[in-house]
Amino acid sequence: MTPTPNFADHRRRVLEALQPDEAVLVFGSAHAVRNADTEYRYRAHSDVYWLSGWTMPDCAVFLRPGDEPFTLFVQRRDPELETWTGRRPGPEGAVARFGADTAHPISALPEKLADLLQGVSRLHYAIGEHPEHDAIVLGAIKASARKSRESAADVPETFHSPSVLLHELRLRKTEDEIAATEEAARLTAEGFAAVMSMAAPGVPEYRLEAAFEHKIRDGGGSGLAFNTIVAGGDNATILHYVENDDLLRDGELVLVDAGGEYSLYTADVSRTFPVNGRFSQAQALIYQAVLDAQEAAIAACRPGATHREVHLTAVTHLTRSMIALGLLEGDLDTLIAGQTYKRYYMHGTGHWLGLDVHDVGATSRGGRSRVLEPGMILTVEPGLYVPASDTTAPAALRGIGVRIEDDVLITADGRRVLTAAIPKEIAHLEAACAAPLSGTAR
Repeated sequence: MTPTPNFADHRRRVLEALQPDEAVLVFGSAHAVRNADTEYRYRAHSDVYWLSGWTMPDCAVFLRPGDEPFTLFVQRRDPELETWTGRRPGPEGAVARFGADTAHPISALPEKLADLLQGVSRLHYAIGEHPEHDAIVLGAIKASARKSRESAADVPETFHSPSVLLHELRLRKTEDEIAATEEAARLTAEGFAAVMSMAAPGVPEYRLEAAFEHKIRDGGGSGLAFNTIVAGGDNATILHYVENDDLLRDGELVLVDAGGEYSLYTADVSRTFPVNGRFSQAQALIYQAVLDAQEAAIAACRPGATHREVHLTAVTHLTRSMIALGLLEGDLDTLIAGQTYKRYYMHGTGHWLGLDVHDVGATSRGGRSRVLEPGMILTVEPGLYVPASDTTAPAALRGIGVRIEDDVLITADGRRVLTAAIPKEIAHLEAACAAPLSGTAR
């Protein structure tokens, strides 16, 4: 059965958290211009999508406890424009297909909002982000205040960032969201199987990128979670290398950081493997150091642990390995306290995952690291990066970048690695690299 996000349940959770005099207003994202009159492919605003399933531009969601709690403002039907830019459900479709209690053209928002805000004293709205939206909201509040002189109803007196409410709810994934993320992980596993089989000396990095995207879209994914990184050799020491225009070379490793998206829910995986299918001794040593750190950090993922504990577990293992590999000298605790390890491991060990690849939700609260709870999904992605230009590092390790990343769901009794199907043990990686691509000889 194809997993489908339960948008009605998402709204229910929000409405249950609101007082009778509160409301939520979220605008959709605008179309972004790529160049001249060409736009980037539209991607829905994550909060709008989470609340409604609506994926088209020029929209707004309004929620308020009551008999008709869910109002959508959307593009009106226009056969002439639809000939150019695609079909629109219109307000009628917003009710019939998306479950809105009421729906209006987006052009009617300034007028209708004045009525909807009657009796609302606290509005969850991101004021200050978009001046054009602020003008509509403030104008509606002013119009609502005029009406309130006759009705004696409240009008919004305070604004509250919707992220405080919505993003706390989005941080804890429900079963429907977990199922969508699992499907993204499944498609991502297929993509990695393709790129591992394809890697060989002389193959361009972009060919692996294309093979990965093909698997995601061909499998029914909604797209890529982010720009795919295919970094051969020294390119892997650049954390966000996305040019993908170099050739893979014999004797080097290639780092692929990629993720598929399903129903806009994302996966995010990194694997590092040999271009020629076999790890050298030096490559195996640095790779195993990262893998050991990742496995330890994953084991630290459990209810009651903190986000920082996961990171410090990885840092401790990696710093110990840096000493053993000859990358650093000195006392382990001193090197960690002074953050000397950042010379070769300069990023965090993970982030939240969901509708956004770097998903919403604070990693600390009240100055303390966030305690992990069932339903949270985070990535665990330690790495070591030794630039070819680093003459202080052992010569055999120069030009090697290794990152290993998996997506981990916190469960009631521990954790579940959603991306466990993607090989990462050295022997398993070498076998995957030797596997034929699409049934053909390598």
